[in-house]
Amino acid sequence: MQSQNPATERPVREYDSDSDEEIDDALERATTAYDDWRARPIEERQTMLADVASVLRENVEEYAQLITTEMGKPISESRSEVEKCAWVCDYYAEHAGAHLADDRLATVPEANTKVVYEPLGAVLAVMPWNYPFWQVFRFAAPTLTAGNVGLLKHASNVPGCALAIEEIFESAGYPEGVFTTLLVGSGDVERVLADDRVRAATLTGSEYAGRKVAETAGYHLKKTVLELGGSGPYVVLDDADLDAAVETAVTARFMNTGQSCIAAKRFVVVDEVYDEFVDRFTSAAAELTVGDPSADETDIGPLAKATFVDELHEQVEESVEAGAALELGGEPLERQGHYYAPTVLTDVPRSAPAACEETFGPVATVFRVDDEQGAVELANDSRFGLGASVWTQDRDRGERIGRQLETGAVFVNELVKSDPRVPFGGIKASGYGRELSKQGIREFVNRKTLWVQ
Repeated sequence: MQSQNPATERPVREYDSDSDEEIDDALERATTAYDDWRARPIEERQTMLADVASVLRENVEEYAQLITTEMGKPISESRSEVEKCAWVCDYYAEHAGAHLADDRLATVPEANTKVVYEPLGAVLAVMPWNYPFWQVFRFAAPTLTAGNVGLLKHASNVPGCALAIEEIFESAGYPEGVFTTLLVGSGDVERVLADDRVRAATLTGSEYAGRKVAETAGYHLKKTVLELGGSGPYVVLDDADLDAAVETAVTARFMNTGQSCIAAKRFVVVDEVYDEFVDRFTSAAAELTVGDPSADETDIGPLAKATFVDELHEQVEESVEAGAALELGGEPLERQGHYYAPTVLTDVPRSAPAACEETFGPVATVFRVDDEQGAVELANDSRFGLGASVWTQDRDRGERIGRQLETGAVFVNELVKSDPRVPFGGIKASGYGRELSKQGIREFVNRKTLWVQ
């Protein structure tokens, strides 16, 4: 297993994949650790999670450099990612106990009836490369604090991040086996998940990977949470504050070099403001700085792999051939590294790849609609349903439209984002289940009814 710097195309480090025996040993350690870990008071687990936040903050630059080196994220965003991981640890260090407190139920006068929330055991996390620290911590912070133990199968191009995260939990005093990184390929996921010592799984990744994990987990009757792809609509209505809408649109599409499932990908703009939005948005995208991700001034870094450049360019070319107009970019950049130019497409046919597939890179599609009704119809015309953004100066109108959109989250006058305080997840081909907030920590627990009479 080898990591490669996508900006230089040079190898970073090679790692030995875990053998079958090492995988079995890891599963046994997790099982042994669980018996002790679940028995500890939740207050103790919360205190240890606060220590994790401290380790993260004390080493922000080290971890940020690792993220940038392995997957090419601009360094300023890598630092923010590490800080956000500390934030989710802070959140559950404060709120986990309250979120898992018994729920008392009214039944009969002589009964004391409640729902209690108990851990399940070892939870397998299959995580992606695009937010190599955040995706893991938004799983681990609530899941471990609820009393479960975690097994991480990270993306094969960020093994250094995977091992660093295991070391962070060790540095914070977590017992051996409570959090374990497995250096395995995707072909090993099925056998690990099928093992009786694994009780549940969560995956953030592609629709294909989600279907494979769900198939295996379903056969073995194990709980899953899936956060899959997205093609989020960004709806701009006739009464939107265009200054704010354009400025936020650039961030919403091009953050993390466009490699985000919750990034705005389909900009749905009402005719009355369409031309001005396209002009301003395209001009702003053209001003983004593409370059060395380790430089503070860089806005757009490389894509994580060379194959991602090829796949993205194929989607753009096929969309242009289908009738889309190329307003900006539209080609790989001739330089060392896996770079693709910031790209804006308009007049995209609904059957074109850029309209109906997820574009994972710095490519934006802008659609013209006649009115509010047309905006809702086009926004919902997708097999995905992860997040949506709506722009209007009428808050009541924004809420009314938000309730009509088929998606796991709607943000009015804000970009779609994950936040420890609110649940996160999708519907349709974007998956199921929720992470974060109270709903997230209650995913991997046994909701046990306890009736005492």
